[in-house]
Amino acid sequence: MTPIRVILADDHPLVTEGVRAVLETFEQIEVIASVTNGRDAVDTIARMNPDVTLMDLNMPGMNGLTATELVLERDPNARIIILSMHDNPEYISTALRHGAKGYLLKDVPTEEIVTAIEQVHAGDTYLCTGTEGALQPTPDGDREPLTSREQMVLLRLARGASNKEVARDLDISVRTVETHRKNIKRKLAIDTTAGLTRYVLESGLLGLKD
Repeated sequence: MTPIRVILADDHPLVTEGVRAVLETFEQIEVIASVTNGRDAVDTIARMNPDVTLMDLNMPGMNGLTATELVLERDPNARIIILSMHDNPEYISTALRHGAKGYLLKDVPTEEIVTAIEQVHAGDTYLCTGTEGALQPTPDGDREPLTSREQMVLLRLARGASNKEVARDLDISVRTVETHRKNIKRKLAIDTTAGLTRYVLESGLLGLKD
């Protein structure tokens, strides 16, 4: 059986070394790289194309959620499991909205980490024991929030940038900008660029740094 190729992204060497040492005792898993920050995670995942990535939520320079968004912009099929010390449902649902396929607390047993890797590799979503409630649907009338990346795209569109200009500014493809634009319109229930601009003005988003 071909091993599941895994990348570890965590800024705590003791955590990374410990998880790596444990995972390498399982024949079905091969740890192919470990990195200590979000930017290196994005670059290493693009270069090595792992089957699954274990991504720390809090890392210097670029957090795990932003790194997850950037990875998925390049490869929508990438499978990422967020590692965290937080069991708050808000953290978990936010991770899922950013495209993560799983969420693990750092203190779960080794067997659960392996199970999560196997299930996410198989195409399923995995939430660690006790956090399944985060998958509950958003109540009717509640607006699905924009991700940080969608906010960056929205700000540029509201300032009059074209899809090509946004793509060049954020170093992504025009098709990715179009996908973000479609998702923004769906989440905000706004169909026109003028409507998006009005939303930005009324919501105060123009004051955000991008």
